[in-house]
Amino acid sequence: MAKIVCVLYDDPVNGYPKSYARDDIPKITKYPDGQTTPTPQAIDFVPGHLLGSVSGELGLRRYLESNGHTLVVTSDKDGKNSKLDQELPDAEIVISQPFWPAYMTAERIAKAPKLRMIVTAGIGSDHTDLQAAMDRGITVAEVTYCNSNSVAEHVVMQMLSLVRNYIPSYNWVIKGGWNIADCVERSYDIEGMHVGTVAAGRIGLRVLRLLKPFDVHLHYMDRYKLPDAVERELNLTHHTSLESLTKACDVVTLNCPLHPETEHMINDKTLKNFKRGAYLVNTARGKLCDRDAIVRALESGQLAGYAGDVWFPQPPPQDHPWRTMPHHGMTPHISGTSLSAQARYAAGTREILECYFGKKPIRNEYLIVQGGKLAGVGAHSYSAGNATSGSEEAAKFKR
Repeated sequence: MAKIVCVLYDDPVNGYPKSYARDDIPKITKYPDGQTTPTPQAIDFVPGHLLGSVSGELGLRRYLESNGHTLVVTSDKDGKNSKLDQELPDAEIVISQPFWPAYMTAERIAKAPKLRMIVTAGIGSDHTDLQAAMDRGITVAEVTYCNSNSVAEHVVMQMLSLVRNYIPSYNWVIKGGWNIADCVERSYDIEGMHVGTVAAGRIGLRVLRLLKPFDVHLHYMDRYKLPDAVERELNLTHHTSLESLTKACDVVTLNCPLHPETEHMINDKTLKNFKRGAYLVNTARGKLCDRDAIVRALESGQLAGYAGDVWFPQPPPQDHPWRTMPHHGMTPHISGTSLSAQARYAAGTREILECYFGKKPIRNEYLIVQGGKLAGVGAHSYSAGNATSGSEEAAKFKR
């Protein structure tokens, strides 16, 4: 029987919810490209409940324990004495979420001789050293598409928040003020602006579709050109380089995976190609950006605003400069863990486990690494290598 170690974020500070703001969530059976939502044999949770925190357990305990397996759930993932490290030597499967990632470095993988599979409950597997997983023949899987639309909604929300100067305006209300001039001195309309996405996969394309009704000019950069019909439908301009895209756009959103080739793609040099006063939204991965270069660009006015919900490492230390830099709209990594999204990625995680224990093929869309090489969606989106370096900084976070 297997030991499964599941790393989840902490419960709310006032305890696990006894009630919820809504009684249900919409039932979605297919994504825009026709892929079906997760189809496990059964679920042991109520869709719309909090599943991504420790007490939620992704709804897995009854299923795993009834089949004789051991489930260990913890939020303690960083530092040499973490609960995760204590449980690794005899763990067969490690599950975590991108929002509270278990950084599966080569060192940790070496400490886990029984490890056979690493699962991301969500999308994005850069918190795993993919090269080390390939070298060991470990399967890496994620629940592709489960929260892509959730993230796209967050992107559009943060774009509008930056351009309309929403957060400072809200804060004037909280402070009891009515300071209209202070609110609008940095407020603009997004209508007519040029907006571009770096990568036009599931999230990037959804962002473009959501933005079309705002009457903006839409741009994208991707190594795979979208079909002509889609380009005509959205009146898209395709770019083959980051420089070309950023020189044309007033607002840029990053929607590409993190791997060694994309790490720090936004840096002092590439930021010089942005229009002065451009806005940048990053809900992909924090390490796509050079941390201090973003701060300098905001302080100098090269960027008018930066928003997103991804940091590196996660959680970020208390002294992370993105907490205090000017003109930002940062949130914790929440874009893909709405209660709606949690129902899908919890079901997808169970589907992956059912396939694994039933010795059935895992959906090709869910595979990142299998049989010692990139596989499935991983072969399309990732490159071999390691992007976990520096993750030990997360141990500095004080909860």
